[in-house]
Amino acid sequence: MELAGMLPLLLLVAMAAIQLGVAGYAVQQAGTGARAAARIASRDDFSDDYAASGRAAMSQWTASRSKFSLGGAEDEVKVTTKVTIPSVVPGVDDFGDASRSATMPRD
Repeated sequence: MELAGMLPLLLLVAMAAIQLGVAGYAVQQAGTGARAAARIASRDDFSDDYAASGRAAMSQWTASRSKFSLGGAEDEVKVTTKVTIPSVVPGVDDFGDASRSATMPRD
């Protein structure tokens, strides 16, 4: 009986731990995509392909949820990547976005 009473609490804690891991993974993938995209955007001959390169460096399920924006000054390029954090909790769809930026010097 004690196990049956504690089971919902244990499941809630397990789902929260899994959701935290998924959010951390999304943040890590956003950083990876931003660095790869900034590397390509800093080169003059490949600067139009930066978003595709960033998505190629990410896992498929985070790449499909990502958005890239380009900025920076004359001598540098800054790419910001936003990844929508997927939900593992049924009925909850919005855990926000994970955002990371990377800056590289221009060629």
